[in-house]
Amino acid sequence: TFTAWCNSHLRKAGTQIENIEEDFRDGLKLMLLLEVISGERLAKPERGKMRVHKISNVNKALDFIASKGVKLVSIGAEEIVDGNVKMTLGMIWTIILRFAIQDISVEETSAKEGLLLWCQRKTAPYKNVNIQNFHISWKDGLGFCALIHRHRPELIDYGKLRKDDPLTNLNTAFDVAEKYLDIPKMLDAEDIVGTARPDEKAIMTYVSSFYHAFSGAQKAETAANRICKVLAVNQENEQLMEDYEKLASDLLEWIRRTIPWLENRAPENTMQAMQQKLEDFRDYRRLHKPPKVQEKCQLEINFNTLQTKLRLSNRPAFMPSEGKMVSDINNAWGGLEQAEKGYEEWLLNEIRRLERLDHLAEKFRQKASIHESWTDGKEAMLQQKDYETATLSEIKALLKKHEAFESDLAAHQDRVEQIAAIAQELNELDYYDSPSVNARCQKICDQWDNLGALTQKRREALERTEKLLETIDQLYLEYAKRAAPFNNWMEGAMEDLQDTFIVHTIEEIQGLTTAHEQFKATLPDADKERQAILGIHNEVSKIVQTYHVNMAGTNPYTTITPHEINGKWEHVRQLVPRRDQALMEEHARQQQNERLRKQFGAQANVIGPWIQTKMEEIGRISIEMHGTLEDQLNHLRQYEKSIVNYKPKIDQLEGDHQLIQEALIFDNKHTNYTMEHIRVGWEQLLTTIARTINEVENQILTRDAKGISQEQMNEFRASFNHFDRDHSGTLGPEEFKACLISLGYDIGNDAQGEAEFARIMSIVDPNRLGVVTFQAFIDFMSRETADTDTADQVMASFKILAGDKNYITVEELRRELPPDQAEYCIARMAPYTGRDAVPGALDYMSFSTALYGESDL
Repeated sequence: TFTAWCNSHLRKAGTQIENIEEDFRDGLKLMLLLEVISGERLAKPERGKMRVHKISNVNKALDFIASKGVKLVSIGAEEIVDGNVKMTLGMIWTIILRFAIQDISVEETSAKEGLLLWCQRKTAPYKNVNIQNFHISWKDGLGFCALIHRHRPELIDYGKLRKDDPLTNLNTAFDVAEKYLDIPKMLDAEDIVGTARPDEKAIMTYVSSFYHAFSGAQKAETAANRICKVLAVNQENEQLMEDYEKLASDLLEWIRRTIPWLENRAPENTMQAMQQKLEDFRDYRRLHKPPKVQEKCQLEINFNTLQTKLRLSNRPAFMPSEGKMVSDINNAWGGLEQAEKGYEEWLLNEIRRLERLDHLAEKFRQKASIHESWTDGKEAMLQQKDYETATLSEIKALLKKHEAFESDLAAHQDRVEQIAAIAQELNELDYYDSPSVNARCQKICDQWDNLGALTQKRREALERTEKLLETIDQLYLEYAKRAAPFNNWMEGAMEDLQDTFIVHTIEEIQGLTTAHEQFKATLPDADKERQAILGIHNEVSKIVQTYHVNMAGTNPYTTITPHEINGKWEHVRQLVPRRDQALMEEHARQQQNERLRKQFGAQANVIGPWIQTKMEEIGRISIEMHGTLEDQLNHLRQYEKSIVNYKPKIDQLEGDHQLIQEALIFDNKHTNYTMEHIRVGWEQLLTTIARTINEVENQILTRDAKGISQEQMNEFRASFNHFDRDHSGTLGPEEFKACLISLGYDIGNDAQGEAEFARIMSIVDPNRLGVVTFQAFIDFMSRETADTDTADQVMASFKILAGDKNYITVEELRRELPPDQAEYCIARMAPYTGRDAVPGALDYMSFSTALYGESDL
C-alpha cells in the first residue's frame, strides 16, 4: 500500500520505486517524494555514493519533515540508510499522516476523525453501508463503491452490487478508481477479504486518496451552499417588495375611491335620505376605516422591516414604484382625513335644516288648509246681488253681516301674513318643494287681494242702499260682533293647541309648558264670554217669541250659530288635555336625551384621559431600558394586549354616540370630548404601540445580524437617550456628534474632523433630513463588524461551480443548485459576451454585482 501511494506521487516526477527500504536508502528519491507532495524545494542533495552522502540526504529529508511540525520519534538517518524496514515504513506513514491526512478537517475534528466523519456523511444514504472504523467496515467493498457512486454515479451501477460478494465489490472499486480517478491500486482484494481485521493504516491511506480526488466537488458544494443562501435572501426580499407594492396599491385605490364620497356635499331632499348618509358614514368610521388604519400601519412596519433586512444583507435600500412611497401613502391619507374633516358636522347640520324645513312645511300646509277652508265660497258670497230684492230689514241685516265679515276678514289678515312669511323662510332655506309652496302661497295672496276688492265693492253697494233701510236688529248685531271675535279666538286656540312644535332642550319644553298653563288660566274668562254671547241669542229668541217678529229663522248678520260656538268650545276643551299629554311626552323625551348626554359624557371623560395617559406611557417605555430587548418586546406586547382589551369600552361609547345621533342631539355640555376625538386618539394609540413594537423587533434583528451584545445595545440606547433630550426619538447633528464622542469616537474640531463627521452624516442621514434615527445610529455603530456576504464572495462561489471559467452554463447551474434557485439564476443572468464565450454561456459576474447594487433583480 505504501509503495503504491509513493509511486502515485513519484510518477509525476517521472520515476518509480519497487522496494521501499532499498530505494529510499540513498535519500534521493525520498527528497524527490517530499518535493512533489509539498510543492516546495528541499536543500540540494549529495550525489556521492558514500554512506556519509546518503546519511546527509536522509537527514535533509528528516529535517524538512520536522520543519512541518512533525515529531520523528526514534527515526534516524542511519536506520533508513541501513534499510531498517520497520523504521522506513514508520517514516512513510508519518509522511502520509502529515501530507495526505492531517490537512483533512471536518467540523474541527482531528485528521482521522475528520476523514471518518467525511466517509460517514458521504455514504449515509446507501443501504448496507455503515462506516464505523478504518478496518472491518470496508471488508465488503460497498463503502468504496458508495464513495465513488456518490461523486461519480455514472461510473458504477450501485443497484446491482451485492453485500455477499465482497471480492467483486472491492475489485470493481479498485479498477474504477485506477482507471477513471487516477487512484492507484494500493490494496489487494483477496488480502482484505481473507484478513479478520484489515490493516487500518493501509485503508486510511487509500481512503485519503478518495478524499483528495473529490476535494474539487467539496469546494463546489460549499460554493453552491453560499449561492443558495444569497439567492434565498434575494427571493425573500423580492416577495416582501411585491407584497408592499400590492398593499400600497390597494390602499391608495381605496383612498382614491373614498375621497370623492367624503367630498360630496350634495344635500338630499328628505330626512330619511340624510339619516341614511349619516348611517353610512358611521359604518365607514366604525367598520371600513379601522381595517385601513391597520393596513397603513402594517405597510409602514413592512417597509421598515424590509429596509432593515436589506441593510443587514448588504443590499441597496428598496425604492417603491413612483407614487407608492410611505410618504405618498401618508400624503394620500392626509387628503382622506382632510376630506373626512367636517363631513359628519355637515350631515348633522343638513339633518337639522331638513328637520326645520319639514316642520315649516307642515306648518305652512296646516295654516294654508285652515285659510283655504275659511275662504271657500267667500268670493261667491261677496258677488251675490241679494240686496237688490231684499226687504229693508234684510238690507240692514246684509250691511251688518258685511261689517261682521269685514271684521272676520281683518282677523284673518295675520294668518295670511304668517303663510307668506313661512313660504319666504322655506325659500331662504332652499326647500326642495319650494315651487309648489310658492304657487299655493301666490294663489292664497291673489285670492286675498280679490276678497279685499270684492269686500270693498259690496260695502259700497250696501251703503248706497243703506238710506233705504231703517232699522236693524241690534241684538243680532251685538251677537254677531261678539260671536265673530270669540269664534276667531276659539279657532286660534284650536290652531295653537294643534300646532306642531320642535325643541332640543328641557328649557325649551318647559317654556312651551308655561305658555300652555297661561292659556288654560284664560279659559274661565272665555267661558264667561261664551255664556254672555249665548245670552244675547237667547234674548233674541225671547223677543221673537214675545213679539211674534217675522224673522227668517237665522241671524242675518252672521253665520255663526250657538251650536257652532258650543261645538268649537267643546273641541277646545278636548284639545287641552291632548296638548297636556303631548307636552308631557316631549318633556320625558328631553329628560331621556339629557340622560344620554350625561351617560356619554361620563364615559368620554374617562376614556379620553385614559388614551392620553397610555400615549404618554408608551412614550416613556420607548426611551427607558429595563432588561433585554426581548424583555422590552414582551413588555410591549403585554401592554398592547391590555390596550386591545380596552376596545369594548370604545365600542360601548360608539353605541351611546349612535343613540345620541338617533335622538337628534346636537350638543353636550357635560364633556369636551366628541366621538371623533376618541376615534382619532384610539387609532393613534394602536398605531403608536405597533410602531414601538416594530422598532424593538428591528433592533433585535440588527443586534442578532450584526453580532451586537445586549450590553453593547444597552450602552448604545443609553447614550442615544441621554442626548435625545426632547424625547423625539431622533438626534440633531450636534447631539449625534456628542453621542459619538461619548462612545469614544474621535471627531476633532479641525477641518479633518468636520470632513469625517460630514461623511458619517451622509451614511446615517442619506436623505439629508437633518436628524438621525436610532436604527441608523445602530447600523453605523455595527457597520465595521458586520459579517455579511459580498458580491466578490458570491462571484468567487460561482467561479468554483463554473470550473474556474469566466462564465457558467445552464447545465452547471441545474446540476449544482436546487431547482427553484437554479431557474431563478437562469431567468436573470445575462448572456456572457467574452471572447471565450460558448453557446448558452451566462454572465455570473454581472449577476453577482447586480445582487448588491442598483438593478431590477
